[in-house]
Amino acid sequence: METYGKILLVAMPIFLLLVLFEKWYGWRKGKDTVQIMDMVSSLSSGVTNVTKDVLGLSVAILGYGWMVDHLAFMHIEEGIVVYVIAFIALDFSGYWIHRIQHTTNVFWNAHIIHHSSEEFNLACALRQSISVFFKLFTFFLFPAALLGVPGNVIAVVAPIHLFIQFWYHTQHIGKMGILEKIIVTPSHHRVHHAINPEYIDKNYSQVFIIWDKLFGSFQEEKNQIPPVYGITHPVSTWNPIKINFQHIFLLVSDAWKTRNWIDKVRIWFMPTGWRPADVAQQFPRLKIENVYDFKKYNPKSSKGLEAWSCIQLLLLLFFVSYLFGHIAQIGSPGIFLYGLFIFLYIYALTSLMDNDKDAPVWEGMKLLTGIYLIYSTGGWFGAEKYHLAIPYAVGAYLFAAMYLSTNFSIKRSVSVPSESNMS
Repeated sequence: METYGKILLVAMPIFLLLVLFEKWYGWRKGKDTVQIMDMVSSLSSGVTNVTKDVLGLSVAILGYGWMVDHLAFMHIEEGIVVYVIAFIALDFSGYWIHRIQHTTNVFWNAHIIHHSSEEFNLACALRQSISVFFKLFTFFLFPAALLGVPGNVIAVVAPIHLFIQFWYHTQHIGKMGILEKIIVTPSHHRVHHAINPEYIDKNYSQVFIIWDKLFGSFQEEKNQIPPVYGITHPVSTWNPIKINFQHIFLLVSDAWKTRNWIDKVRIWFMPTGWRPADVAQQFPRLKIENVYDFKKYNPKSSKGLEAWSCIQLLLLLFFVSYLFGHIAQIGSPGIFLYGLFIFLYIYALTSLMDNDKDAPVWEGMKLLTGIYLIYSTGGWFGAEKYHLAIPYAVGAYLFAAMYLSTNFSIKRSVSVPSESNMS
């Protein structure tokens, strides 16, 4: 956990700078693909994911170490070859996990967050899941285990493999010649994120595009068919925590409501989006039928709210950076209480962005949790050693956030009736 946290301390500012550069570049070229609230939502989602990972809130049902110990018929000594094998094994595994997530109802919940943005940019690459608590697919690393690739090599290569997938989430890079035949490019991945009938559920590969070509899931981007991004059942929220569990709640609801006992079981393993006939008829869900004619989610927000959301995001990155840099010193249960504060922070922020009437309630819970943490730690998890004013600054921020959240919510509730009267 501590090592991964330190890696993230370096990676997070790099990702943020690249996201901001893409925003500037798009503005300069007259093709801005980064919408402010969508960007804040995406980056907030990334924070939830890495916080969960650093806290270690998931377990493997079948451990990779167990497979190496019991199934390996040889052991490759550490060197460049073993790292190359590990990388290829992770890419092969990633292809099949990715494909299963797209094609099976229950596993789609773990991936829906990544496709939930109706934009396509570097920020949306950071929309990663927090809903997986049990890692079920370690067995896809079976080839690496047979070769005796050490677990510590997999642990080093895995984040590298993940971070490499960041760069191709952009609309500003066209087709890349010969590379289109070898690696996943922005063109390939635009197809993957599209909901056009010609593109949907294609190009699952993560680094090497060969897997899609081998297993029949490749689709080239066509100039005459511009990709339209998102998911066919829109999530209609900026809140990444809600998005992470939205699909599973719908499955639970449908399984409960259907009268067919077979459907109560098979709904989990049917193709993504399948619903029992009786439930679908009685409780229809919004689905985008014409991808070229639908309204993107974008609730009205003032420039002041957009600016405050960006400020909150920057402060969030300071809070989470301190956690990642001081995991050992904070210790347990402190890191989990800190994690709770981070999740409340994100829930409150994105609820405010959604114009949710309960946003001040969540802000109040964040305030109370923050004040309790200041009181119980006698400062802010040891940050007072850097400057005695830090706990006071944190407290001042918490009360300012409470005030502004309430103020924005009141203004919104007053403006909505007047808007409806005008229409």
